[in-house]
Amino acid sequence: MIPRMTYRQHLSAILILGLPLAGSQLAQMSLSLVDAVMLGWYDTTTFAAETLGGSFFMVLFLACTGFAAALTPLVSAAEGRGEHTTARRVTRMSLWLSLLAGAGCLPILLNAEPIFLLLGQKPEIAHLAGQYLSILSWGIFPGLATMVLRSHLAALERTRVVLVAMLVAVLVNGAGNYLLIFGHFGFPEMGIRGAALASLLMHCATTVFLVIYIQKTLPEHELFVRIWRPDWEAFGEVFRLGWPIGLTLVAEVGLFSATSVMMGWVGETALVAHGIALQITSFTFMVHLGLSQAAAVRAGRAHGRGTMTDLRRGASMALVMSVLMVAVTVVVLVAFPAELIGLFLDPDNPERAEVIAVGRVLLLASAAFQLADAMQVMALGLLRGLHDTQRPMLYAGFSYWGVAVPCSYVFGIVLGWGGVGIWLGLALGLALAAFLMMRRLWRVVIPRITAEVYARIGFNQMITDKQGARQAS
Repeated sequence: MIPRMTYRQHLSAILILGLPLAGSQLAQMSLSLVDAVMLGWYDTTTFAAETLGGSFFMVLFLACTGFAAALTPLVSAAEGRGEHTTARRVTRMSLWLSLLAGAGCLPILLNAEPIFLLLGQKPEIAHLAGQYLSILSWGIFPGLATMVLRSHLAALERTRVVLVAMLVAVLVNGAGNYLLIFGHFGFPEMGIRGAALASLLMHCATTVFLVIYIQKTLPEHELFVRIWRPDWEAFGEVFRLGWPIGLTLVAEVGLFSATSVMMGWVGETALVAHGIALQITSFTFMVHLGLSQAAAVRAGRAHGRGTMTDLRRGASMALVMSVLMVAVTVVVLVAFPAELIGLFLDPDNPERAEVIAVGRVLLLASAAFQLADAMQVMALGLLRGLHDTQRPMLYAGFSYWGVAVPCSYVFGIVLGWGGVGIWLGLALGLALAAFLMMRRLWRVVIPRITAEVYARIGFNQMITDKQGARQAS
């Protein structure tokens, strides 16, 4: 009988795995955060353009990362069964699919300016955002390669190197921004193009770092040997699991990009305040995303071993930690909204007071949906760990685009509530997504997998499993 873990052991395992992943997500978020802070100090119009262009890039980038996200549960389950060759095969094909998807998105990114003009953005902001993406677009290839390698290492529970890689990326990006945006130490002052170039260099450096690490540390995995050879069985497996994840990510990130467009209709000040508030709330969201990735790894391994008690307990502990983080976040957002917004603005900026006034209200509104946002991403992570991706995709599409976007438009634009109305629409959509996905996790997926496992191992083993669970308690 496989020994069952206690709740305390699950808590420890998720913390050991999840904290570096959460840290790496925070570091990932810091990349755009550094861009936002430095461009906010450089010029508010440039910052608004980066908000628009960066959101557009992230929609397409994350659409392509579905195949990298699919890798975590596939490799975790394969490792849980001891099938190391399968883990290598799906990783190679995940890299293939991710880069093919990136190639499909590149022409769109390179022609972003006319798209922004069609969406009603100001010509100056659309032009600057187009300049930003003309450089950053090429970073989609090393960026996607990095996501695949990070997912592979996370599934192997080698999360510390993932954190180190992202911290190195933050340093490279920050130094590049400082030199190229403002033109320090003899470098040209490039403004928004400097921010894009710094990000492109950072993506390349991170990919090289991870490739060297895998080659030096895990040579027995032979991850890059004959990588050009197709493996259609693994290709199909990654594709089937990954495309719904990609569309789910598009639905969620596209939701926030749609709100950025609506904020542009409200006004430039509202768009700047929205961009800052979004950076802050996204920063806290990264912790929940890291925990959900850890939960997906643990769920995938438990599923591969057929240990359903471990699956339930690990999921419960991950959710408890996420709720505790929500409590801390809400206190900070409610207590220090003006101080947080002010970090992104030059003290001498004449628009500072107006941006802070709008932004603090948005942060207070965001406090209302912190729990819903955390629960929906945790449920998504656990469902992905259990290879359930298509129904959550439908839930996300309906909740975000059938509820959140229309409500944001009605509240913010039609009723004239402005930014607060737009963010209240977000809250409704996220709350619905959290409810639907949690209900599917606990009422449908876990009971179904439990029945399948016990049907396979037999009634006597089920009794033994429950006895072991009671003893582990």
